[in-house]
Amino acid sequence: MKFLICSSLFFLQTLAWSAELTVSAAASLTQVFQEIGAQFEGQNPGTKIKFNFGASGALMQQIAHGAPVDVFASADTDTMNKAVAKGVVAAADVKVFTTNKLVLIVPIQSKANLLQLADLKKPHIKRITMGTPASVPAGHYAQRSLEKAGLWTELKGKVINTTNVRQALDYVSRDEVDAGFVYASDAQLMQDKVKVAFQVATPTPIQYPIAKVSSGPQADAANKFIAFVLSSSPQSLLKKYGFGGQ
Repeated sequence: MKFLICSSLFFLQTLAWSAELTVSAAASLTQVFQEIGAQFEGQNPGTKIKFNFGASGALMQQIAHGAPVDVFASADTDTMNKAVAKGVVAAADVKVFTTNKLVLIVPIQSKANLLQLADLKKPHIKRITMGTPASVPAGHYAQRSLEKAGLWTELKGKVINTTNVRQALDYVSRDEVDAGFVYASDAQLMQDKVKVAFQVATPTPIQYPIAKVSSGPQADAANKFIAFVLSSSPQSLLKKYGFGGQ
């Protein structure tokens, strides 16, 4: 009888978490998606979310190479377009759920008077950090902005690349570099350690798309999570964390 009771309890616990939804999302979404995920689990007790945060390009490559992922949220449309081209997601499933701004930040104690991109040429600015442009959208936006300003060739020797935008934020917060390119939402997280020098104009708007992964095993739960992200409460959370809303 005791064995039967234990077996029944184990079965009920297994049913309680009948679906594990794997979400791969841009590093800049870490805190807000964890909070959104907790809300979603509270409203959907049959589903547990497993998050994988990182550089959008690296996440997309993981999925393309067979990583078992149900939902992909990118920090740029270019990476999502590549996912569509590779057959990772269907174009019809892609939805833009928020926006962001690119900013240049400096350590909180910095005395550098940086008002525009051209100020990065000043001799006392020796180290500038950004995500690796090939895989990190924030770094890609930064490079394109510097190229448009005619500054990339002159400044690329000062650039220290990072594996994701949060690493760039960390470098600035620890005063290991003179300045860095991150999203406005990232800068908001460390207002006690970094300050925004100015907002950077980007050649194209910074949009965050989300989509169900075509090969994902939890299609229904994926659709439900995406619909939840687009709903009012998560959208309010995104604004609270410094994102621009839909």
